[in-house]
Amino acid sequence: MNDQITVCGHVATDPKHHRTTSGLDITSFRLASQQRRYDQKQGSWVAQETNWYTVSAFRGLATASATSLVKGQRVIVLGRLRIRDWEQGERRGTSVDIEADHIGPDIGWQPRGSGESPVGAGADPAPAASESTGSGTGEWASAPPQDTPF
Repeated sequence: MNDQITVCGHVATDPKHHRTTSGLDITSFRLASQQRRYDQKQGSWVAQETNWYTVSAFRGLATASATSLVKGQRVIVLGRLRIRDWEQGERRGTSVDIEADHIGPDIGWQPRGSGESPVGAGADPAPAASESTGSGTGEWASAPPQDTPF
């Protein structure tokens, strides 16, 4: 399978970097991607299911990822999707991996100042604990986003 995928989410684990005996740099981390919807009846954002991916970066991207990424950071990952079944004794499961070609910050989620909403449509007013508006509350003050096609 050679499917291209782009995923926006939070770095969920500290990136782990290592070099193979042949000198290949590899950095991997877990990526959590969660959809959120605004529920007008409740007047709040409601979390949907979270998709979990293991992201692996190689060579120069691995080195840059190891020095640039931190747990909790919002990123965009573009790469090749790999879905595989695994078995370990009595346990069985499915692994969803991304072999990254590009990794970058999701600047649409960066705070612009105290009390301001994040840039871009579909923004979530309740970011992860690692993100802040500068007000110390850890929450965005904004109305539900307008439907803007991208």
